[in-house]
Amino acid sequence: MPPPDPIDTARSASSPPPKPLGRWALIAFAVSALAAAFGYVAGPLDPNRLTPKQVVDTLQNNGGLHPGYRRNHAKGVCVIGRFDSNGQAAAYSKAALFAPGTTPVVGRFALPGGNPYAPDGGVPIRSFALRFTQADGQQWRTGMNSMPVFPVATPQAFFEQLQAGAPDPATGKPDPAKQKAFFAAHPETAAFRAWAKDRKPSASYATEAYYGLNAFYFVDAGGARHAVRWRVMPDNGAAAAPLSAQDHDVLARELDQRLASGPLRWRLLVTLAAAGDPTDDATRVWPADRKEIDAGTVVIERAQSQDAGECRDINYDPLILPDGIAGSDDPLLPARSAAYADSYRRRTSEQARAGGRPPQETPR
Repeated sequence: MPPPDPIDTARSASSPPPKPLGRWALIAFAVSALAAAFGYVAGPLDPNRLTPKQVVDTLQNNGGLHPGYRRNHAKGVCVIGRFDSNGQAAAYSKAALFAPGTTPVVGRFALPGGNPYAPDGGVPIRSFALRFTQADGQQWRTGMNSMPVFPVATPQAFFEQLQAGAPDPATGKPDPAKQKAFFAAHPETAAFRAWAKDRKPSASYATEAYYGLNAFYFVDAGGARHAVRWRVMPDNGAAAAPLSAQDHDVLARELDQRLASGPLRWRLLVTLAAAGDPTDDATRVWPADRKEIDAGTVVIERAQSQDAGECRDINYDPLILPDGIAGSDDPLLPARSAAYADSYRRRTSEQARAGGRPPQETPR
């Protein structure tokens, strides 16, 4: 289940648009931009273990430093709305938000990558993060992406992919040979690469489906655990033509235009695992015949600037869960949680030094 400011290494808004990347470079960039920092929680006596700092440092080095912004998914927009539960998930989870009724939501749409001034058409992935706040104060936070499968299964593999995608100092771009070697050494990336191969950058956040990717458990009132994955499916009409690599700031404007005509909606669909379905591998999709629950509707009513909106200071840690939802044995979950915390500490300390908001870059 996600930076930054003035820098000589970062591309500013006035810079010329990037030239199209080769196939390997595009896929590698999409993967390396994806995961908002994965790393193991390392003990102080284990110097050989991957740490959140190593991963966040690598994301920062690859994407450029932009003080006050997230180290990944830096460019985004806050959204405010609600979740209308129909009660159908309540038999599987005792979380209060699944009882019939309404729960307030603060969300964030975003693009992968560390540059808050990046073109919208540079990569085909979009993300959707949500924070549900129950009446009792407990929260459910989830970060979803617009692809149905994650490229790698472990934090170490993700870190190696980041290293393979590091910009070459001579060209400023990743080395295609290193990226190709990484994918050859990691056949588990095949499903993601097949999805990304012909994927075009969407011109609308509103028409994308978003997938949770990692497995979790719903815990019912009797204490029984049910392995699940979730996704949200749009009910917002058709998207416009795909974006080109040169298109800037189209997504936020298009979102505002849609919201001016009324709220946007996504159905929250929960898939129940069968015996033997993997809960520890986000590269493997469960079979399509698994039981599915339509749990209700996520309704987005308005958008806000990410610099001052309600989502700005939220860390969308996927392990902040209410009673009735629990993490699985997927190693990416504690890794995401630890690295999100590292990124959050960095950007909030930078915001504090800048007077409470991300400092503005000067285009050059």
